[in-house]
Amino acid sequence: MPSRLSDDYRAHPVHPQQLKHPDFTSLQELPESYAWNQRDDDYPSGDSFTTESVPSIDLNDPNALQGIGHACKTWGVFQVTNHGIPASLLDMVEFTSRNLFSLPVHQKLKAARSHDGVSGFGFARISSFFSKRMWSEGFTIVGSPDEHFRQLWPQNYSKHCDVIKEYKKEMKKLAGRLMWLMLGSLGIVAKQDIKWAGTKGEFKESSAALQLNYYPACPDPDRAMGLAAHTDSTLLTILYQSSTSGLQVLKEGVGWVTVPPVPGGLVINVGDLMHILSNGSYPSVLHRAIVNRTHHRLSIAYLYGPPTSVKISPHPKLVGPTNPPLYRPVTWNEYLDTKAKHFNKALSSVRVCVPLNGLVDVNEHNNSVTVG
Repeated sequence: MPSRLSDDYRAHPVHPQQLKHPDFTSLQELPESYAWNQRDDDYPSGDSFTTESVPSIDLNDPNALQGIGHACKTWGVFQVTNHGIPASLLDMVEFTSRNLFSLPVHQKLKAARSHDGVSGFGFARISSFFSKRMWSEGFTIVGSPDEHFRQLWPQNYSKHCDVIKEYKKEMKKLAGRLMWLMLGSLGIVAKQDIKWAGTKGEFKESSAALQLNYYPACPDPDRAMGLAAHTDSTLLTILYQSSTSGLQVLKEGVGWVTVPPVPGGLVINVGDLMHILSNGSYPSVLHRAIVNRTHHRLSIAYLYGPPTSVKISPHPKLVGPTNPPLYRPVTWNEYLDTKAKHFNKALSSVRVCVPLNGLVDVNEHNNSVTVG
């Protein structure tokens, strides 16, 4: 993603108070500034006894395309196995991430993200939409990690940089494969139907960012929030969540459903731009992260989008007299700017038509969400 992505955030800086970084390991009690209640995250509570579970799809299965289509339409999220990412690479990127977050706070702050920047160490950008703080740390990597990693590990930064670069390379290939599976399940199969895919259909000019997330063990997890409910501004997101549970997705009619880690598995989220491209057929999934008392949790999100200059709109094959385009064309940069202003109302703000089938955006049922 080009550096000009920063321009979209410069007009919407994070409030200065959000830039103070506590040492979570020194906190024996939950500070009031981190204590959430129902009003702070006003979405339906989950049913801890639900038998519903996010679909898991073996990419070697001949019916994978159909399974992905069904999962995208009914859940907006699924897990994949046999995805081709070596287990050794997942172990290495987890090691680098744990090494990073285990550094002393003063060391991590040497690579702090500026209030109007994108890359570096800091809290989630969505923090500015909530009055309560989130029990987590993050590190965003856009482009090369060299500069920031040199500040974190002056003596041996190169080995960590190599791991991140290899991980991003493999993730980009997998994202392209998943794109064609998701598009194919919508009936979009020809390379010329997606011009920015390139002549070989490899999506070489696509944009991406890597987001490392760390959720420390919490003294009062029932009153804390690791990452508040949100949708991703992407086409799709590929999430590796190590071995500790914490990811939850909102399933309509059910509530919050926990997505347990699958050994070697990856979680695939439908993002807002795929929601737009599919003309609302594939809803972007509302998700959040909760914390626990005894275990630290790590997750690594590969945020995948189109080239920054490409306008995403409902695909022509998916619109017609009875299915008018629901959203106006928008580039990823433009949409990120909209998201920075409107957060979870961003999709609604680019909608131009109410769907005839009665479907609504994922947040339409939740108009009272606190954004103060």
